[in-house]
Amino acid sequence: MKVLLIYPYCLEDRIHAENVESMPIGIYYVAALLKEKNYDIEILNWQRLGRTPEEIREVLADQRADVIGFSILQANRWGGIEISRVAKQINPDVKIVFGGITPTFLWKHFLTHFPEIDYVVRGEGEYTFLKLVKCIEKRDLKKIRDIRGIAYRKKKKPVKTLDVEPVRDLDELPNPAKYFAYEHLALTRGCPGNCTFCGSPKFWGQRVRFHSADYFVDQLELQYKRGITFFLISDDTFTFKKERVIEICRQIIERGLKITWFAISRVNFITKEIVLWMRKAGCIQISFGVESGSPKIREALNKKISNDQIKNAFKITMQHGILSRAYIIFGCPGETRETIQESIDLINEIKPLVIIFHVLVLFPGTALYAAFKNRFNMSDDIWLNRMEDIMYFETDQRLPREQVENFKKRLSNNFYQNLPSFVNEIDLIDDPELYPMHADFYSRLAMTFDHGEYSGVEALGDKTKIAEKLYRKSLQYHPVPRAFLGLGMIRQKKRDFTESIEILSEGIKHFPNDEQINICLGISYMNLGRFDEALSCLLKFQESVQAVNFIAACYRELNDPDNETAFLKKLQ
Repeated sequence: MKVLLIYPYCLEDRIHAENVESMPIGIYYVAALLKEKNYDIEILNWQRLGRTPEEIREVLADQRADVIGFSILQANRWGGIEISRVAKQINPDVKIVFGGITPTFLWKHFLTHFPEIDYVVRGEGEYTFLKLVKCIEKRDLKKIRDIRGIAYRKKKKPVKTLDVEPVRDLDELPNPAKYFAYEHLALTRGCPGNCTFCGSPKFWGQRVRFHSADYFVDQLELQYKRGITFFLISDDTFTFKKERVIEICRQIIERGLKITWFAISRVNFITKEIVLWMRKAGCIQISFGVESGSPKIREALNKKISNDQIKNAFKITMQHGILSRAYIIFGCPGETRETIQESIDLINEIKPLVIIFHVLVLFPGTALYAAFKNRFNMSDDIWLNRMEDIMYFETDQRLPREQVENFKKRLSNNFYQNLPSFVNEIDLIDDPELYPMHADFYSRLAMTFDHGEYSGVEALGDKTKIAEKLYRKSLQYHPVPRAFLGLGMIRQKKRDFTESIEILSEGIKHFPNDEQINICLGISYMNLGRFDEALSCLLKFQESVQAVNFIAACYRELNDPDNETAFLKKLQ
């Protein structure tokens, strides 16, 4: 029996695509359990595939699946519906199963209005989906009513079975890294918070369950052996249990895993000890849900953190050379110019280096959504509209759209206006053990201004000047190839090839086999007509397409047609 698992495309494009392009780790747990039961299983990330009916048909016709399971979030539900419709056109007998946070709360809506959906898996789906697939395989559909966590149609009407019990010991689940390559991991299930805008409490519960440190680091190590060196750890509160986090970091270091990773946490679960271990183990960014600088707004969102905890978390994170990222929500119940100013004041105090601004939206499964439905006597049929979400301000007459847009403008303008000063005020702790990591931190930050996220932001002024200063700060701590390369390229852009050669030559002393530094140095030599010296750098990398182009150009300038022709042939 062929089972296909799909992570559908979203309705709208994302500014921060990394937030949706990495598939949820849950889809890999489901697939791993089926693998261990010897099912023919394949996963498709449709974020990266064609979206026209013709393109969808071509992919599905090639798969010939008997069961198709969809990992559905609010943003990608229409993608799942559209793919399902094409799948049913190809094979009316294929069984379509929706699972994930949105189907858990909208199971009746989906089964009422979308006949192409046969079943909904509610809650944690690994064992539920496996039992469902077994029933479908044996054509024993009467037993489906005995499976906990299922919704289906009975006499054409949607019904659900009993809720599924959460997996108590997460380590009993097969390790997905044995079978699949991915970079999106989670240590825990559940969140101690109970925020009104988040569906996690109702889906996972507020009791936090953990993988063991061994299980978690085994995943990292198996992926590392595949060549994956960056990971996104997406727990709501990765640092909830200090001893577990420290043990994970210790194992990463002891196993020699040279990795980098992002994490998410709450400001009230951050200490110097945890952050120090995380930095030494490769963490380069921590995201915090600040939500608002106004205690009144945070109370309305049931975000139980204080300004002092926020300030402490950002100070500690920054001091250890970890990029601090803040999530800020605006357009909340009771939002005013004054509460926005409180957010601005807090931002200017904590000095985050990245902020993701979100307008408050209503999602199924959240307390805010339930209140909205009660207030307006609405049903879930509102999601028949082709939209991803409902913005809270659209439901509150006290928040005109123009005012909310002005809130966003004020927040954004303030951040970009002050970001250069935030960068200037970075004060890393003076710990020689962390010097190489400090150098890495500054050089990564420089890249964001040089040719990364901030390079195109006009409000930041002279981004090259900021980047150059950061690259030089980096090298004050420790040699790092990124800094030498960045400085060399900045000098090249300014046509200062002599200084570029000086900087890059110093880089070659530390990193003689670094391809990019050698090629960049070769280009600087070429611009000064020093082609023999350029070849001394470039010929080290005769298998590199980038280098071969420049090698051929050097031989052309040196009137050596035989070697020029020989290297041009390598490009054919």
